Amino acid sequence: MTPNQVLTGVGLIVVLAVGSQLLASRLRVPALLILLPVGFAAGALSDDVNPEQLLGPAFSPLVSLAVAVILYDAGLGLELKRLRGHTRRVVVRLLWLGTLITWVSAALFAVPVLNMSKYAAIMLGAILVVSGPTVVGPLLNFVRPTERLQRILIWEGSLIDPIGGILGAFVFHSVIARAGQNGFGSQLGQFWISALVGLAGGVVGAGALWLVMRYMRLNEVLGTTVQFAAVVGAAAACDAIRDDTGLIAAVVMGMALANLPGLDIPARRPFFETLVSLIIGLLFISISATVTPQSLRHVILPALALVAVLVLVVRPLVAHIATAGTDILPGERWFVGWMAPRGIVAAATASTFSVTLVQKGIDGADRILPATFVVIVATVMLYGLTALPVARRLGVLRPARSRPLLVGGDLWAIDLGRALNSAGLDVLMWAGAHDQRARIEEAGLELAPGELLAAATGAGAELEGITSVLLLTEEDDFNALASMTLQESVEGSVHRLGPLAGSQGVVAPYAGGEALFGAGLTRPELVRRYAAGARIVMHRTDSAIPTGHQMLFLVRRDGRLAPVTEAGTPAPHPGDVAVLLTPMSGY
Repeated sequence: MTPNQVLTGVGLIVVLAVGSQLLASRLRVPALLILLPVGFAAGALSDDVNPEQLLGPAFSPLVSLAVAVILYDAGLGLELKRLRGHTRRVVVRLLWLGTLITWVSAALFAVPVLNMSKYAAIMLGAILVVSGPTVVGPLLNFVRPTERLQRILIWEGSLIDPIGGILGAFVFHSVIARAGQNGFGSQLGQFWISALVGLAGGVVGAGALWLVMRYMRLNEVLGTTVQFAAVVGAAAACDAIRDDTGLIAAVVMGMALANLPGLDIPARRPFFETLVSLIIGLLFISISATVTPQSLRHVILPALALVAVLVLVVRPLVAHIATAGTDILPGERWFVGWMAPRGIVAAATASTFSVTLVQKGIDGADRILPATFVVIVATVMLYGLTALPVARRLGVLRPARSRPLLVGGDLWAIDLGRALNSAGLDVLMWAGAHDQRARIEEAGLELAPGELLAAATGAGAELEGITSVLLLTEEDDFNALASMTLQESVEGSVHRLGPLAGSQGVVAPYAGGEALFGAGLTRPELVRRYAAGARIVMHRTDSAIPTGHQMLFLVRRDGRLAPVTEAGTPAPHPGDVAVLLTPMSGY
C-alpha cells in the first residue's frame, strides 16, 4: 500500500472508532452495537480500512498486545477480598464447567450444521468459550445490575479470556499434531508450559511495576504510561516465548497490583480508561473490517443456529449448574444465564489460528473466522438490546433511588441525613471523630466503615453503590481536598460546602467543582443559622415553598437526589420532595 493509503486507512479506523462510540452515547445504546456493523461496512465498502493490508504480519501481534492492555485494566478491579463465599464458588464453576460444557457443545453442533471436520469444529468450540471484559464490561455498565451480579460476570469475563486464549493455543497445536506432527501428550505438556510462562511473566512484571510505583513518586500521567509500558513489555516478552501467554501475564499483573499491599491505585483511572476505551473501539472496527461479505454467504444461517443453541440452551444450563446450591436468587441465576457475549479475544484467536489451519488443509477451517464473527455480532446485538429489559423483568437492576454518602458529623449534617433517610433514600454517613460517629449511630443512620479516602481509593469496595458524595465537614480545606480526590475514585457526583468568601484557606477557595447550595449559604453561614434555630424540614412541592425557607435539595419521585448548587437550583416537579432550611428563630 502507498503511504497515502496507509494514512487514509489509519485515519478512517480512528475516526470510525471514536465516531461510533460518540453516536452510541447519543443514542444511549452500548457502543458495541454501533462498532461492529460500522467496521464490517467500512471493510466491505473500502479497501483502505483493512488492517491486515495496513499492518501486514504486525496486525495479529498488535491485537494480542492491545487485548493484554484491556485485560490488565480489568484485572485491576479483581480484588480477592471481594470474591468470597458463594460468589467465589459461582465464578469458579462458571470458569471450568462453563468452558468444558460450551467447548463440547459448540464443537458437537458445528460438525453437522456448519459442515466442518471434527478438528475445525473442536477449534471453533475452543474459540467460542471466551466472553471477556471488552464486551461484558460495557454492557454491564449500561445495564447496571446489582453489585453481586456485576462482580460475578466481570470476574468470569476477565478470567475466561486468558483461559480461552491458552485453550485455543493448546487445541490449535493439538489439531496440527493430529494432522501429522507431534503427539497429543507432547501438546498437553506444551499447554502447561504456556500456562507457566504466562504466570511467570505476570509475576515478574507485577513485581517490577510494584517496585517502581511503590518507591518512585509518579504523577497520574507518568504512572499510567509506566503501567502501559510494563504491561506491553511483559505481554510481548511472554508472547515471543509462547503464543497467547501474554494474556495470562496481563491479568496476573492487574490482579497482583489490585491485591498487593503498599499501593494506592484509584478505582477510577480516567487516563487509562480513556486509553482502554480507544483501544476497544479500534479493535472492534479493525477485526470486523477483516470479514468479507463473500465469506459470510454460506455461513450466516448455520452460525445463527449455533448462536441459538449457545444462548438458549448452553449458557442457561451452565448458569444453573454453576449457581446450584448457592444463595444466588432465581432472578440473578437467570440473568447470569442471559449474559455471555463474545468479544475481541474470540475474534483475535479465530483470525490468528484459522489462516494456518486453512494452509494445513483442515476441512472447514475457512469457516472458523466468519462463523466466529457471526456469533460475536449476534450475541452482542442480542444481549445489548435485551439485557436491560431482561434485567428489569427479573428484578436484578440496582435501585434507581440515590444512595448518598454524607461526610461530616455536625448536628445539622446528621439532621440532613435523617431528613434524606425519611424521604426514602438509603443514606450512608462517615465522620472521623469518635463522638461524631457515636452521634450518627445514635441517630439510626448507617455508618461507613474504615477510613474515608482509603475506602474510596481502594477500588471502592466499602463504597459500592454510592451515587453521590456530600462533603459537609467543618474543615473547608478537607472538603476541597477530598472533593478533588473522590472525583477520581467515586462513580457518582461529588459536592462540597462552599467556603467563606474571601477566606485564606490553603486549598478551599481555589479548588474546582460545584459548591453546594445557593450564593451566600457557605459553611460558616449554614452553621450560624442552624445554631440560631434554623432547622431542616421536608416539604412536598405540590404546594408552594413557605416564605423564608431555602431549598437545599430535591428528592425526585423516582428517588434521585438533585442538590442546589452555585450553578443553579433544580426545577421542582409534581411529586418531588424539597429539603428546606427553615428561617432562624425569631424571624
